Amino acid sequence: MGKLTEIFNNYPDLSRDNLIPILQDIQDKDGFLSKESIVEVGSHLRMPSSKIYGVATFYNQFKFQPNGKYHIQICRGTACHVLGSASVLSELEKQLKIKAGQTTRDQLFSLEIVACIGACGLAPVISINGEFYANVDEIKLSNILSECRKNKEEKL
Repeated sequence: MGKLTEIFNNYPDLSRDNLIPILQDIQDKDGFLSKESIVEVGSHLRMPSSKIYGVATFYNQFKFQPNGKYHIQICRGTACHVLGSASVLSELEKQLKIKAGQTTRDQLFSLEIVACIGACGLAPVISINGEFYANVDEIKLSNILSECRKNKEEKL
């Protein structure tokens, strides 16, 4: 067995019913599902990797690349939507040159859409590594991203 032996030991039954919990445990441990981990799960459960990947891509909870140093979550809840989160998302994608669910090539930024952050009074709101930024517009967003780029060498 490979690096996932410890996780697999928690699921001695090779049932397909364990697939999602195993994938969740891997993502909790590694932050995402790598190609290697999908192949290893397939080997462990005696299932084709394509089936494992098919199941994992069906669910929004699974990621296939690691988060960037600055993981940006943009709220698309009702209040944020009404107050312009679509244009904030568009501007984020333009400035970072990635789409939601992706990570920049330099691993500095990743972008995720969330249904609601629960900070409706701050709309539109984004969260970067858990820190909230309120009433975000194009100018605020440029300043926030510039600050992150400037601090990219700092440890979080």
